[in-house]
Amino acid sequence: MRSTADLVPWTVFLIVALALSASAGDLFDAGQRLPDLKALKASLFPAQVCSGSAAPADCPVPGVATARYSLPAASFWLGSAELPESLTRQLDVFAEAMRGGGPAGGRVRIEAHTDASGSADANWVLSQRRADAVKAYLVDRGVDASMLQAIGMGSSEPKSAADPLAPENRRVEIIRL
Repeated sequence: MRSTADLVPWTVFLIVALALSASAGDLFDAGQRLPDLKALKASLFPAQVCSGSAAPADCPVPGVATARYSLPAASFWLGSAELPESLTRQLDVFAEAMRGGGPAGGRVRIEAHTDASGSADANWVLSQRRADAVKAYLVDRGVDASMLQAIGMGSSEPKSAADPLAPENRRVEIIRL
Protein backbone atom coordinates (compact mmCIF):
# COMPACT_ATOMS: atom_id res chain seq x y z
CA MET A 1 0.00 0.00 0.00
CA ARG A 2 1.28 3.49 -0.90
CA SER A 3 1.73 6.20 1.64
CA THR A 4 -0.07 9.52 1.47
CA ALA A 5 3.25 11.24 0.67
CA ASP A 6 3.55 9.11 -2.52
CA LEU A 7 0.11 10.17 -3.72
CA VAL A 8 0.53 13.94 -3.27
CA PRO A 9 2.64 14.57 -6.42
CA TRP A 10 0.24 12.49 -8.55
CA THR A 11 -2.79 14.23 -7.10
CA VAL A 12 -1.31 17.66 -7.84
CA PHE A 13 -0.42 16.52 -11.37
CA LEU A 14 -3.97 15.31 -12.02
CA ILE A 15 -5.55 18.49 -10.70
CA VAL A 16 -3.29 20.65 -12.88
CA ALA A 17 -3.96 18.44 -15.93
CA LEU A 18 -7.71 18.66 -15.40
CA ALA A 19 -7.60 22.41 -14.93
CA LEU A 20 -5.55 22.88 -18.10
CA SER A 21 -7.74 20.62 -20.20
CA ALA A 22 -10.92 22.30 -18.93
CA SER A 23 -9.64 25.76 -19.83
CA ALA A 24 -7.62 24.92 -22.94
CA GLY A 25 -9.91 27.10 -25.03
CA ASP A 26 -9.00 30.04 -22.82
CA LEU A 27 -5.26 29.47 -23.11
CA PHE A 28 -4.70 29.64 -26.86
CA ASP A 29 -6.12 31.70 -29.67
CA ALA A 30 -7.23 29.57 -32.57
CA GLY A 31 -7.18 32.52 -35.00
CA GLN A 32 -4.75 32.04 -37.88
CA ARG A 33 -5.81 34.94 -40.14
CA LEU A 34 -3.00 37.27 -41.18
CA PRO A 35 -3.56 40.95 -41.97
CA ASP A 36 -3.20 42.12 -45.59
CA LEU A 37 0.22 43.82 -45.91
CA LYS A 38 -0.79 46.44 -48.49
CA ALA A 39 -3.92 47.48 -46.60
CA LEU A 40 -1.96 47.54 -43.35
CA LYS A 41 0.70 49.88 -44.77
CA ALA A 42 -1.96 52.18 -46.20
CA SER A 43 -3.85 52.46 -42.92
CA LEU A 44 -0.80 52.80 -40.65
CA PHE A 45 1.08 55.28 -42.85
CA PRO A 46 -1.45 57.09 -45.05
CA ALA A 47 0.88 60.06 -45.57
CA GLN A 48 3.38 57.80 -47.34
CA VAL A 49 0.86 55.84 -49.39
CA CYS A 50 -1.43 58.78 -50.13
CA SER A 51 1.14 61.39 -51.14
CA GLY A 52 1.60 62.56 -54.70
CA SER A 53 -0.66 62.86 -57.68
CA ALA A 54 -1.24 59.10 -58.00
CA ALA A 55 -2.78 58.80 -54.51
CA PRO A 56 -5.73 56.39 -54.34
CA ALA A 57 -9.15 58.05 -54.03
CA ASP A 58 -9.89 56.18 -50.78
CA CYS A 59 -6.93 57.64 -48.87
CA PRO A 60 -7.85 58.52 -45.28
CA VAL A 61 -7.74 62.14 -44.24
CA PRO A 62 -4.89 62.57 -41.72
CA GLY A 63 -6.20 63.19 -38.22
CA VAL A 64 -9.74 62.07 -39.02
CA ALA A 65 -9.69 58.28 -39.12
CA THR A 66 -7.54 56.33 -36.70
CA ALA A 67 -6.37 52.90 -37.75
CA ARG A 68 -6.89 50.38 -34.93
CA TYR A 69 -6.08 46.69 -35.19
CA SER A 70 -7.13 44.29 -32.48
CA LEU A 71 -5.12 41.09 -32.25
CA PRO A 72 -6.48 38.34 -30.02
CA ALA A 73 -4.19 37.80 -27.06
CA ALA A 74 -6.23 34.99 -25.56
CA SER A 75 -3.42 32.81 -26.89
CA PHE A 76 -1.10 34.08 -24.14
CA TRP A 77 -0.66 31.63 -21.33
CA LEU A 78 -2.58 33.01 -18.40
CA GLY A 79 -0.25 35.23 -16.39
CA SER A 80 2.48 35.14 -19.07
CA ALA A 81 3.95 37.79 -21.35
CA GLU A 82 5.71 35.28 -23.62
CA LEU A 83 4.48 35.85 -27.17
CA PRO A 84 2.68 32.80 -28.57
CA GLU A 85 3.40 31.67 -32.14
CA SER A 86 -0.10 32.53 -33.37
CA LEU A 87 0.49 36.16 -32.37
CA THR A 88 4.05 36.37 -33.70
CA ARG A 89 2.88 35.31 -37.17
CA GLN A 90 0.49 38.28 -37.17
CA LEU A 91 3.15 40.60 -35.74
CA ASP A 92 5.57 39.60 -38.52
CA VAL A 93 3.17 41.21 -41.02
CA PHE A 94 2.95 44.35 -38.86
CA ALA A 95 6.76 44.49 -38.64
CA GLU A 96 7.05 44.28 -42.42
CA ALA A 97 4.49 47.07 -42.82
CA MET A 98 6.21 49.27 -40.22
CA ARG A 99 9.83 48.83 -41.32
CA GLY A 100 11.00 52.05 -42.86
CA GLY A 101 7.99 53.95 -41.55
CA GLY A 102 10.19 55.83 -39.08
CA PRO A 103 9.07 58.70 -36.85
CA ALA A 104 8.34 60.92 -39.87
CA GLY A 105 6.01 58.22 -41.18
CA GLY A 106 3.93 58.20 -38.03
CA ARG A 107 3.75 56.81 -34.54
CA VAL A 108 2.07 53.63 -33.43
CA ARG A 109 0.73 52.74 -29.98
CA ILE A 110 0.69 49.16 -28.76
CA GLU A 111 -2.01 48.62 -26.14
CA ALA A 112 -2.19 45.33 -24.27
CA HIS A 113 -5.43 44.46 -22.46
CA THR A 114 -6.25 41.72 -19.96
CA ASP A 115 -9.49 40.20 -18.78
CA ALA A 116 -10.69 40.93 -15.24
CA SER A 117 -9.26 37.81 -13.61
CA GLY A 118 -6.74 38.78 -10.97
CA SER A 119 -6.24 42.07 -9.20
CA ALA A 120 -6.26 45.39 -11.03
CA ASP A 121 -2.58 45.99 -10.14
CA ALA A 122 -1.50 42.54 -11.34
CA ASN A 123 -3.47 42.98 -14.57
CA TRP A 124 -1.85 46.34 -15.23
CA VAL A 125 1.65 44.93 -14.68
CA LEU A 126 0.91 41.90 -16.87
CA SER A 127 -0.56 44.01 -19.67
CA GLN A 128 2.48 46.33 -19.59
CA ARG A 129 4.80 43.32 -19.83
CA ARG A 130 2.79 42.08 -22.83
CA ALA A 131 2.88 45.49 -24.54
CA ASP A 132 6.63 45.68 -23.94
CA ALA A 133 7.07 42.15 -25.35
CA VAL A 134 5.19 43.10 -28.53
CA LYS A 135 7.29 46.27 -28.89
CA ALA A 136 10.54 44.34 -28.37
CA TYR A 137 9.45 41.74 -30.94
CA LEU A 138 8.72 44.44 -33.54
CA VAL A 139 12.01 46.22 -32.82
CA ASP A 140 13.90 42.92 -33.16
CA ARG A 141 12.35 42.67 -36.63
CA GLY A 142 13.64 46.06 -37.74
CA VAL A 143 10.92 48.49 -36.66
CA ASP A 144 12.22 51.86 -35.41
CA ALA A 145 11.73 51.83 -31.63
CA SER A 146 11.14 55.61 -31.55
CA MET A 147 7.88 55.22 -33.47
CA LEU A 148 6.44 52.69 -31.00
CA GLN A 149 4.70 53.43 -27.70
CA ALA A 150 3.84 50.44 -25.48
CA ILE A 151 1.02 50.85 -22.94
CA GLY A 152 -0.50 48.31 -20.59
CA MET A 153 -4.21 48.91 -20.10
CA GLY A 154 -4.94 46.15 -17.60
CA SER A 155 -8.63 45.28 -17.58
CA SER A 156 -9.79 48.92 -17.73
CA GLU A 157 -11.31 48.73 -21.25
CA PRO A 158 -12.95 45.33 -21.79
CA LYS A 159 -14.06 44.45 -25.30
CA SER A 160 -16.94 42.52 -23.76
CA ALA A 161 -18.17 44.63 -20.85
CA ALA A 162 -21.00 42.16 -20.25
CA ASP A 163 -18.44 39.43 -19.47
CA PRO A 164 -15.25 40.91 -17.96
CA LEU A 165 -13.66 37.43 -17.84
CA ALA A 166 -14.27 36.72 -21.54
CA PRO A 167 -11.20 35.66 -23.56
CA GLU A 168 -11.79 38.41 -26.14
CA ASN A 169 -10.94 40.96 -23.46
CA ARG A 170 -7.35 39.67 -23.62
CA ARG A 171 -6.03 41.43 -26.71
CA VAL A 172 -3.27 43.57 -28.17
CA GLU A 173 -4.34 46.64 -30.11
CA ILE A 174 -2.07 48.39 -32.57
CA ILE A 175 -3.18 51.96 -33.20
CA ARG A 176 -1.94 54.64 -35.59
CA LEU A 177 -1.45 57.89 -33.69
